[in-house]
Amino acid sequence: MIATQHSTDTAQSSATASGAVRQARQRGFTMVELMIAVAIVAVLTAIALPSYAKYRDRIRNFNAADDIASLQPLITQYALDNRNAYPASLADIGRGGLKDPWGHAYQYVSHDDPTGIGAWRKDHNIVPINSDYDLWSSGKDGQTAPPLTAGPSRDDIVRANNGRFVGLASDFDP
Repeated sequence: MIATQHSTDTAQSSATASGAVRQARQRGFTMVELMIAVAIVAVLTAIALPSYAKYRDRIRNFNAADDIASLQPLITQYALDNRNAYPASLADIGRGGLKDPWGHAYQYVSHDDPTGIGAWRKDHNIVPINSDYDLWSSGKDGQTAPPLTAGPSRDDIVRANNGRFVGLASDFDP
């Protein structure tokens, strides 16, 4: 009985000792493990950030197109109330300070104003894309030019075909 008790005590103390050693070894991560974890996080971030940026741009494009679509009935109602005369600016319909998702003011040019003819938006044949008014966002780069094929205009969100198209200038095909 004494021998059995002694062997049980020895087994427990050796199990406790090996457990303590095992526990001491498992307390922290090695430098190699930490470097691998950081490398994995860096790779995942490098993959995720461009995807997120593209997603954010799509959402901003959609929001700008939605804003333009929601302004059309207000402009049309103004014209109906004013003997088919379109507003001179977005301020005439109470939307003068409206900004696009990039923080730029929406651009509006009435075709009623003969001095604005040079600012009318045009397609690749240099033909105006609307017969009533132009309404657009300058897009991500904040720059624009009358022809939609010009470099600064490719990312603009435009109203074309008298409102039948609202979207990226680069997607417009008359």
